[in-house]
Amino acid sequence: MKLQDIVGRATNKDNFTNLKGYVEFCRIYLDYIADNLQATIVSQNENYYNFYQYGNEGDYQITRPINSKLMYGIGSFSEKSKEFLKLLKAVKEISLKDEEQRKTLLNSIYTIQQSIGAALDGLPAGRSNTARKLNGDLFENFIRLIIKEIGIPCHTGVVQVPVFMNGEKLFDMNYQHDLIIKTEDKIKVIGSIKTSSKDRIDKIFIDKFLYNKLTETSTPHIAIFLNDVQRKNTARENEYGINATFLPGHFKGYTVKLNALDGVYYCDIRPNMKTENILKDHIKTFDHLLCEDIWNFLK
Repeated sequence: MKLQDIVGRATNKDNFTNLKGYVEFCRIYLDYIADNLQATIVSQNENYYNFYQYGNEGDYQITRPINSKLMYGIGSFSEKSKEFLKLLKAVKEISLKDEEQRKTLLNSIYTIQQSIGAALDGLPAGRSNTARKLNGDLFENFIRLIIKEIGIPCHTGVVQVPVFMNGEKLFDMNYQHDLIIKTEDKIKVIGSIKTSSKDRIDKIFIDKFLYNKLTETSTPHIAIFLNDVQRKNTARENEYGINATFLPGHFKGYTVKLNALDGVYYCDIRPNMKTENILKDHIKTFDHLLCEDIWNFLK
């Protein structure tokens, strides 16, 4: 299959209506890049990040940064993708000690989503906004499909929040959310699902504050991110590095002075999120949500 055929598949949302569609697309993409890349470029500042450069049929375009510690090749993915689907069915039984199983979950999710993002990087340069929007929509859908697969109904949509004054309802405020989990018509979890926290982190904290203030509840609000890195050019021509897009000062400020989010989860977690005070207490890898936290929210 040619690159433009793969890009065409990535732009058609009908190919991603279930998890098998996501897995199949990833298999096709990984099979293609195994033999058809012009080059794999190593990041100059964090060398476990790679950039894929397409050949002539992809106008020699260069992809987003790919974490080689998380990204499977076609050989590994062919085996791990089957295990991934089985693990989702039994995810509640996976403990903290099951590092290999958790790694399979996390790496499979990262590999599948990055195969879509990297494929969309093969679109012409003038369609970069289209690529970002599509990639974001498909990531949101992917996460909701995963949560449904582990046995928890969820959806996206608008939540109407009534505003009262002196006991009288004045109007409704509408809130659009990426993830809504209910049990018996009661909202148990509200979530934001984004490929990156860039330009979005402030809104997520404020949404929790306003929603819980208006409803006089303490409904858990969580955030799910793919990663927080982007490509940057270095001083030398044709050399690339990565920039972190996460704003630790904003995150700490809102956590301490406004309200802490009830869970923040990454597929590709940044090193400082595992070591810095406040960050390490509030940010985890996505497997923690699937295996533990989401079940606690539902109790």
